[in-house]
Amino acid sequence: MNFKMPGTLGDPNSLDAKRQIILRYARAAFISEGYAGARIEPIAREAGVSTATLYALFAGKSELFMAVIDDAADQFSRQMASVRAQEGDARTQLTSFSEAYAGFMGDGFVRSVFRLVMAERPRFEATARRFFEKGRTEFGATLIGILKDHLSRGGLKDIEKPSWAAGELMGMIEHPVFFVPLVTGDEVRAGRTNAQVVAHVVDTFMARYGA
Repeated sequence: MNFKMPGTLGDPNSLDAKRQIILRYARAAFISEGYAGARIEPIAREAGVSTATLYALFAGKSELFMAVIDDAADQFSRQMASVRAQEGDARTQLTSFSEAYAGFMGDGFVRSVFRLVMAERPRFEATARRFFEKGRTEFGATLIGILKDHLSRGGLKDIEKPSWAAGELMGMIEHPVFFVPLVTGDEVRAGRTNAQVVAHVVDTFMARYGA
């Protein structure tokens, strides 16, 4: 699974198309140079618009940064909405979901955006909070639905709060595929593949909650 920046659709001369192009190059600039290092003029030049056009769409660098993060969150949300576990028993569906979640959380581009948000969180607290909560809540909702379905069908048991159980499963995936490389750097290779991580996580989860 590889998450790329979206292309521009529709009339390339429309304001909405220009806005999307600016957001694309601004995101790349903020990720590579940080908030302090990114400059408006090079972003406008790379996007093929005048600085006047950029400022007509975004009042300044802080507004552009917030728009970049909100746009990334919306993109991730669309990608997460496409995650649907394949049909089958509890183990099959949990494995399908876990593979998709590990693929998303283990993607280098996703980590780059998270690093950017974390670095600028003190300055953009509300924007950072929206970004973090949107992603985990929407993925979590899909998983909670799977857990409730199999609880009702008898495939799972002893889950007092599905939201807690969902957090446990997601947390077991997040640690090796997201947080470890986030802290150690992308150049450090994980000792296990995503498939190995997922197999261990699902085994552990089913040992605790399987019927």
